[in-house]
Parts: sequence; structure tokens; C-alpha cells
Amino acid sequence: MDAQVRSVLRRVIQRIPNKNIENLLKKWNCLSADQLCALDYTRPKWMIVEQVTSFCEENRLNLKHITNLEMIYHIENPDKGVWHACQLTEAQDDAVGVDLTQFKEQFKAHLHGVVRHISIKIKKHEDEAIWIRIAWGDNFSKPNHLKPTYVVHHLHTSYVFISNLMAKHKIFLCQALVIATKHGSIKDGHLSTRSLTAMRELLLRRYQQVFPNAHSRILQERNTLPSHPCIGKEHSEHEEMRYQMSCEAFGHGPTPKLETAVYRLETRYRGNGNHTLSDREEFFRGVVRFSSSSLLDSLRHCVASGMAEGPVTPLLSAITQRGRNYFVITDKGPGVSSQASAQRA
Repeated sequence: MDAQVRSVLRRVIQRIPNKNIENLLKKWNCLSADQLCALDYTRPKWMIVEQVTSFCEENRLNLKHITNLEMIYHIENPDKGVWHACQLTEAQDDAVGVDLTQFKEQFKAHLHGVVRHISIKIKKHEDEAIWIRIAWGDNFSKPNHLKPTYVVHHLHTSYVFISNLMAKHKIFLCQALVIATKHGSIKDGHLSTRSLTAMRELLLRRYQQVFPNAHSRILQERNTLPSHPCIGKEHSEHEEMRYQMSCEAFGHGPTPKLETAVYRLETRYRGNGNHTLSDREEFFRGVVRFSSSSLLDSLRHCVASGMAEGPVTPLLSAITQRGRNYFVITDKGPGVSSQASAQRA
């Protein structure tokens, strides 16, 4: 193995907790049973790395095998790194007929045609997701396998999830995706997070949604504390209404674990009390960021508990309804209400 292959192998092994190394190596299926038994996973990480490297050299494994191990690691740990969502638009009539073989052929053919040195590896996971690993080079340098781009796409859906993509490679990747999926264009989804799982749950609607219904009584499953009979009914109705609104806005049960929502403000001052501010031509600019280990759970709790007044503002409910966590709030001028709009890429 050359120096680059050793570096890729070391980086992968160093990322894996000691308790998970054995299972990952078994799934890799490139080391013999005797070699796996010889590994002592209680030893310091650097010693495990050296021993695995020695076994790989003994088995004459090459870059193809090592990048396969890296892909297995990323597939098993989808909530590492920062992921960005993009949305395919203008689907062609035959887009629904695209299969994995066609996608791979078209995708690889386009990238190999526009980038001289590039390494592309595509693997289909059990959940039907297509995982793509791209190591970029150019006309003068070989592919850099230490900084690969990862792409995840579910065929016949309009969403693509991308991690670690440099700006200069974006146009090539977007063109390849549009051609391979038979769409007309692709746009920024204005959704980014460290959790690919949360991103897919939100955009593919893999969480329990609650739709507005005047007769909904999802609070019936919850136990309420006894209260004075004269005010208990009124309090119960208010509590139920708040909980219903919170679930309609952010879902019921486990929610996608988004960590942030960002609102960029570009507005003017509106009011009669300060002519200096009201006559100002320039926009007031600022950024409001909501952060939590589980933002949707936190927002739902704020509404359900009465900490935030209802109904839920569209600026917050748009996170789930529009599948975004980045918004720009603009002001058209006096007398026109502010509106949330996605920033153009």
C-alpha cells in the first residue's frame, strides 16, 4: 500500500470507537477470521491501527478495498459531518423509470467526461439509498482520497443530500445528478444539519405528522392532574388546544433531531416615533439563530406548555412544512408585512 492508502485507512480506523471496530471489520469482510481474532480491541487506538494496517498489507489490499471500508463507516454513521440538502426540479417524463444501472452509467459518464482525474464509488444500501463517494482531482493532480465528497440519494425522490463539497466542484456534481436522474435542474434546499437521519426524516416525511382537525383529541392519551372542578375543564381545554397546535406544527411523537434554525433579517424600521430610523434607506441586517439538541422537540414544548403564545408563527412552522432551517426575512416596504423567503443559492 502507498502512503495515501495508509493515510485513508488510518483516518477511518481512528474515527471508529474501539467497541465498534470489530463489527465494522466483520462487515468489511477483508480480514480473515484468524486476523480478526488476533486483534485486541482493548489496546490503545494507535496499536490497533498499526496491526490492522499490517494485516491489510499482508492481504495485499488496495485503495478500492480501503475506500469500501470508509463507505461502510459512513453508512453506519450517517450523523457525522455536515450535510446539505438539494432538491431536483423539472422532472422529465421518463424520470420515474430510471433504475440503479442507468443512474450509475449516466452519473459516472458525465463526471469522467468533465473531470480528468476523479474516483467514483457507488453503493446501494439496504434502505434503498444510493451512497456515492467522490474523490476529486483535476487535469494536473490525482484524486484526493483524504477529502472525498459524499452524496446520498433515494431514487425517484426529489432530494439529494451532500457532504463535504467544495464550491469549484458543485457545478460538475449538480450537472451529473440532473442528467442521471432525468431532471431539468437542481436547487439549494436551504436545509443543513449534522444529522443525515434527521434530514431524511424531515424531507421524506418519516415522522408522525398531525394535520389540522377540529375534532382531534390527541391529548386524550395524556393524564391530566386533578384540579378544581370550576376551572379544571377550562384549563384542560386550553392545554389540549396548545398541545394540538404544537403537534400540528412540529409533529407528534419522536421528531427529526434538527439542532439549528437560522433567520437572516433584512428589514426596515416601521413606526412613527423615530423619524431618524423610519427615514433610513438602508436595511437593518441581523441573524437570529435557534439552537437545541432537538430543536423541534424544544419548540413543541414551548407551545404546548404555554411558554410561547399560539397559534404558531409561520416562521417556525415553516421548518417542518417547507423542510428548511435557513430563512431570509425581507421587508417590501411600509405597510407590507415581512415574509419568510429562502435565500437564493
